[in-house]
Amino acid sequence: MLSAAFDDRSQMTTPDPAIPTVSLIRGDGIGPEITDETLRILEAAGARLRWEPVLAGLAALESEKDPLPQRTVDSIKQHRLALKGPLATPSGSGYRSVNVALRQMFDLYANVRPSKTLAGVPTRYEQVDLIIVRENTEDLYAGVEHYVDPRRNAAESIAIITRYGSLRIAEYAFDHARRLGRKRVTAVHKANILKMTNGLFLECAREVAARNPDIVYDEVIVDACCMKLVVDPAQFDVILTMNLFGDIMSDLCAGLVGGLGVAPAANIGVDAAIFEAVHGTAPDIAGKGIANPTGLTLSAAMLLDHVGQLDAAARVRRGVYAALARAESRTGDLGGRANTRGFGDAVIAQMG
Repeated sequence: MLSAAFDDRSQMTTPDPAIPTVSLIRGDGIGPEITDETLRILEAAGARLRWEPVLAGLAALESEKDPLPQRTVDSIKQHRLALKGPLATPSGSGYRSVNVALRQMFDLYANVRPSKTLAGVPTRYEQVDLIIVRENTEDLYAGVEHYVDPRRNAAESIAIITRYGSLRIAEYAFDHARRLGRKRVTAVHKANILKMTNGLFLECAREVAARNPDIVYDEVIVDACCMKLVVDPAQFDVILTMNLFGDIMSDLCAGLVGGLGVAPAANIGVDAAIFEAVHGTAPDIAGKGIANPTGLTLSAAMLLDHVGQLDAAARVRRGVYAALARAESRTGDLGGRANTRGFGDAVIAQMG
C-alpha cells in the first residue's frame, strides 16, 4: 500500500502547479516493494512531487485485460513524467514489450544509462564513470520485420536509421555532456561494414561534433569498444550510439559496476520522460522484503534532476552511496545483510 503521503487522492486535495505530478507504475514482481521504498527515500530527501498510480505489465493485464491500459497512457500524456518499476512482458503471442511500446508511443528518443563505480559494491573495476546515450526509437528495434517465405524458414528485420533521428540523439549527447561538465563524446558504430545505415549515423555524429568544438569527439567500432570497455572502462566518458548496440553495451557497462540492480535509466523525449528500473521483476524473491531498490532509487534521482530539484537529487545520491559503502546496510544481492527496509533506513540516515 502507498502511504497517505503518496496516495493520489490525498495529494490532489491541495494541488500546487509548482509541484510536478508523476505517473507511478509500481511494476510487477519486486516492483511494488522497491517502488514503495524509493518513495519513502524521496519523501525523506524533500522531493516535491505528487504521484498518480497507474498500472502496466502483468498487473494491468490481470486487472484490466490490457498490459498497457489507456488510463496509463493518458496519465503519462497529461503529466509528461513517469517513474516505472520493472515490468514483465506477458508470455505468448499478441503482446509486445510495454517498455518498447512506451518509448515509441511517446517518442522517447534518448535512452540515458549512467554507469558509475560505487564504493562497497563488488566489481572488478575502479573509477568507472561513464554515460551511454542511446538512440531509442529506430534501428532494428523499429520492429519492421517479416517472414520471407510462407513456411517461416527465413525471416528478415530491417534496420531503420534516419538523419533526423541520428542528428537529434547526437545533439542530445553533446548537450547532456556539456550540462554535466563532461569532456568527451565517443560515437560507437559498425560503419566499416554497414556503410549506409551506420554510415549515416556516423555522418550525423560528425556534423554535430563539428558544431561543438569545446567537447572532444572520437569514434570507435562497436566490437573494439566492447573490448576496450572490459579492459579499461575508465577511458570512456559519454558514449553515443544506436539502439541495438546501446541496448547491449548499457547492460555490459552495468555489469562493470555491479549489475543491473544498481543501474539507473531514463528515457527522454520532447513531450515526456520515463525513469525506470532496468532489471527484471525477480518473481522468486517477490514479497520477501529483500529486494534491492538502488536502481530505481537512482533513476528517481535522475527524475529529480530532470524537474530541477537538484538539492533533493543530491541528497538521494549521497544517502545511496553512503549506504552501499557499508556491508551492514547493503542488500543480500550485493553481499550485505540488510533487507529492503533496512537499506532504505540507511539511505535516509546518511542523507545529511
